[in-house]
Amino acid sequence: MKINGLDWNLAPLAEHIWRGEVTPDALPDLARAVKEEGGQLVALWGSDERHLAGQGSGCFAVHAAFITAGGLAWVSAALDAKQPAYPDLSATFPQAERMQRATYDLLGLTAEGAVDSRKWLRHKAWAADEFPLRKDFAASAGDPAPVDGYPFIRVEGEGVHEIPVGPIHAGTIEPGHFRFSIIGDRILKLEQRLGYTHQGVEKRFEGRDLATGAKLAGRVSGDSHSAFTWAYCMAVEQALGARVPERAQWLRGLFLEIERVANHLGDLGYLGNDVALSFGFMQFWRLKEDWLRLCRDLFGHRYLFDRIVPGGVAADLDDPGRRRLADLSHRIEGEVRELKAIYDEHATLQDRFANTGICKPALAARLGLTGLAGRASAQAWDARVQFPQAPYDRLEVNMATGRKGDVLARAEVRFAEVFESLRLIRAILDKLPNGDLAAPLPVADGVCQGLGWVEGWRGEILVAVRIAADGRLDRVHPHDPSWQNWPLLEIGVLGNIVPDFPLINKSFNLSYSGQDL
Repeated sequence: MKINGLDWNLAPLAEHIWRGEVTPDALPDLARAVKEEGGQLVALWGSDERHLAGQGSGCFAVHAAFITAGGLAWVSAALDAKQPAYPDLSATFPQAERMQRATYDLLGLTAEGAVDSRKWLRHKAWAADEFPLRKDFAASAGDPAPVDGYPFIRVEGEGVHEIPVGPIHAGTIEPGHFRFSIIGDRILKLEQRLGYTHQGVEKRFEGRDLATGAKLAGRVSGDSHSAFTWAYCMAVEQALGARVPERAQWLRGLFLEIERVANHLGDLGYLGNDVALSFGFMQFWRLKEDWLRLCRDLFGHRYLFDRIVPGGVAADLDDPGRRRLADLSHRIEGEVRELKAIYDEHATLQDRFANTGICKPALAARLGLTGLAGRASAQAWDARVQFPQAPYDRLEVNMATGRKGDVLARAEVRFAEVFESLRLIRAILDKLPNGDLAAPLPVADGVCQGLGWVEGWRGEILVAVRIAADGRLDRVHPHDPSWQNWPLLEIGVLGNIVPDFPLINKSFNLSYSGQDL
């Protein structure tokens, strides 16, 4: 595979996915080549491979996934078993910084030359010399770190005040800490600290059977259940060389678009509520409730949990169900168009949305803003469009984009994606082929690995899987696009007033648990 004119010796792993090994010293050069070509870093993670000494490893490894003109490039670099270290990538891709910090906290892999080496996930959970994703980790008893002492960056000067918000909030949202530095009610700086929802999910995958792994993957970030489960199953099927029945592929696409519609409907309601338009909140959530109830009736679960399984799907759709889903999609589309006209003509809403929480295209490109938030800032990436996999390779997906990068642009992208997903749902219903729902998985022939890549409603979901020779999971890394986007929220609030923070935050609607693994 060539990147920026250079051959990096990457071989095709699957359609639009390339795989290869590099030396640690080559990682910065590869990162710069990707950047110069206009690509981005999607994910960075580590693994303990010392137990694989008999299979030619016996070391640690750092992995990176880059989106390039030719698809997704997944590279790995073997690191020394005694002093595992690799060159810092955040100088080229700033979004790597938190991923590198988390990789150190979990595995003890050091990003040499990194400017920020503060802990990320260590909330008094482990002693300084304990790394929970190492295979020889044994949880210690008691409180290993009685003093947390996280070094926030202070802004000082006449009239500057700090407002600490969270980690526990008044609503039922997940925990996260936001440290504001302000003058008057204008935000000079926002610094986040997350990691409070860390539950050892990546550790829980180890030793699980493949079916249990699918259930766990779907619960990484519950509002993206179908996306995470599909990406996990794609990785498993790729590793084992499994073939998925055509009908199951189309049903997976249907479930993903149903999930996209449900989340956008809810967010458009919340955005109205955050500017005191309770009418909008009630109407969008009424539509979302109709949508979820039909999911329960047709597929047995409001949020489609455990409907996607390794080898296929676990739920079908009969002809009466197809008609009901098509009818509701038409009705919701008509009502959303009416609600959009109300949002467009509501002076207070437009005043609060426009020019609020701006992430300019140049900065979005520099810092790796992705998904719907990225598309609202002119970052035209959508795996369903540029790198379509079944069934999207037989569907014409229209990408919704904007350039302003404010709350209004992110709302406009959501409206456009609702209409497009409803259209895609009807296209899938029309073209849904007959056939089996699932196929048995082949037996693992030694250690094998795969990578799944799905465009979820927030952005690209990636799941990397390594299966041990006994057929059980050895290493699973799920990646949520919130990793890239949380830092941009810190930028988007600058110069805005404190009361606009909930609105800006909701316009991104990022996952806490998805990046607290």
